Amino acid sequence: MMLALEMYRSPAKFLAAKAMGSRIPAILTGPAAPLRLVTIDEPKADREGWARIRPILSGICGSDLGMVTGHTKLYFSALVSLPFVPGHEIVGELLDDCEDLPKGTRVVMDSVLTCAARGVEPCESCSSGRTSLCDRITVGHVSPGLQTGFCQDTGGGWGNVMVAHRSQLYAVPEGLSDERAVLVEPLAGAVHTALRAKIEPGQSVLVSGAGAVGLFATLALRELTQAGRITVVAKHPKQRELARAFGASDVVAPDEVFRGVRRATGAFRLKPDLNAKEFLLGGVDVAVDAVGSKDSIDTVLRVTKAGGRVVLAGMPSTGADLSPVWFRELELTGTYASSREEPNGRPAFETALEMAQKAPLDGVVGARYPLYRWREALDHAQSAGRLGTVKVAFDVRAS
Repeated sequence: MMLALEMYRSPAKFLAAKAMGSRIPAILTGPAAPLRLVTIDEPKADREGWARIRPILSGICGSDLGMVTGHTKLYFSALVSLPFVPGHEIVGELLDDCEDLPKGTRVVMDSVLTCAARGVEPCESCSSGRTSLCDRITVGHVSPGLQTGFCQDTGGGWGNVMVAHRSQLYAVPEGLSDERAVLVEPLAGAVHTALRAKIEPGQSVLVSGAGAVGLFATLALRELTQAGRITVVAKHPKQRELARAFGASDVVAPDEVFRGVRRATGAFRLKPDLNAKEFLLGGVDVAVDAVGSKDSIDTVLRVTKAGGRVVLAGMPSTGADLSPVWFRELELTGTYASSREEPNGRPAFETALEMAQKAPLDGVVGARYPLYRWREALDHAQSAGRLGTVKVAFDVRAS
């Protein structure tokens, strides 16, 4: 038996969160949260290539918060199996030998449950190394789940024990702290975003949002591409400080975006009738939305030049006006998780592990909580930017 936070199906709580969450935010991590601290059976690693892991630290991701607070689209309901233990950003210790990795090895995990993990013939995407696009995430000998942490069979990082397949695991180098290692999974996502953005040398880039997704995307864009000016939209002082440390050329507040991009690119600023949202003729070559909100997506679509590229790195939660996509012939690109073979020919996790060793990441994990303080942890994660925190994590060893 083990202690874990378990996500369960509750239509009543989902509707309560939708109805009252905007007016009473505390309800989202309180009475309306479909999450409970329970003692349950440990998941089993009874197939070849699988092993048990004891999580050490497990991060709280924006997708986790969206799930708990009812902001995640019902689109994803067919891709999970409830009840499940969340947590896909982990550093942990192997409790069993796992092929070439001996018991006791510290590991990080690529959370996507691909064909290899499910014991099925590789789909076209997995065969080509584009594992984030796996078409088999609901079949095989594992219950439906787009990732570990959204699957009934695997457990997740918000519990004392979980299981993973060898294809998901990467050994943590000696000397890399747990606080840095737990950031490898979101860093791998940022590597994927930066390389999917297809930045040409000298091109201008806007990153909208300076939470973990936006800050790590900024770091990866500066490290892995030859981008010219990178402008980051940041709301809070600590976010602005880190955006500059991670490679931003300029940092602007949300209400300064149009003015800042127009000044940097020489674009024309137009204001439609009846208080409709303004837009630019001209603008940045590439924009990355790292928030997923309607306002953020609307903004990046309106400040990207004709024929430019807009990359959606944050999980979209609400609708946006797609008029600029049609009128300015924008290329709209999504980025989800990461792949075993990125455009640079390497697994995103290998690149991310290297970045984790040298990037200025000290203090990025700003708070750690035991599992029994989960409501405090989620409240903190919801207000992380305002509180000067980038990443909140569960310290599972303290639970």
